[in-house]
Amino acid sequence: MDAPLPAPDALIRPWRTATLVASLVAAIELVLLLAAAVLLLAKPFAHAMQRHAQSAAFAPAKKHVAPVVRRQAPIGAPTLLRSETGVFVFNGNGRAHAASEAATRLSDRNYTVSGTGNAKRQDYATTVVMFKKGFQPEAVRLAHDLHVKVVGPLDGVSPSALHGAQLALVLGAR
Repeated sequence: MDAPLPAPDALIRPWRTATLVASLVAAIELVLLLAAAVLLLAKPFAHAMQRHAQSAAFAPAKKHVAPVVRRQAPIGAPTLLRSETGVFVFNGNGRAHAASEAATRLSDRNYTVSGTGNAKRQDYATTVVMFKKGFQPEAVRLAHDLHVKVVGPLDGVSPSALHGAQLALVLGAR
């Protein structure tokens, strides 16, 4: 006559299944919302980071940093006249015709330009004056004439690559 009552576990199980299904749907929705947020915010964030990196790279040097002063022995006066000083100009910044334009400026200052060419790298940040052994005073004079701050001995350039010149001018981005 009366139907028997179902077991207590049978009444609880449909609720457990419904809870698990609802939790799974909520987790999938959360993952989809996070993916949509990443897709929407990633590109503007990447552009902002790129603009910040460019502004930091091209910003002028900070004035409040104290320069490192090294004591050097006196260099002495140049022994060669500007017209006797040979300079080979290397383009190290990647800009077209930069070496020939610099060679013209050097000729206007009465330097002898022994040739122009491309440097092995095209990513020099600053312009560098390099010298053969014994021609440091001439290199310092050339750097002073061109307002170049970096002067050093030949590094990465063989003396034969200078085609008889005593100095090498490697053009950088600045």
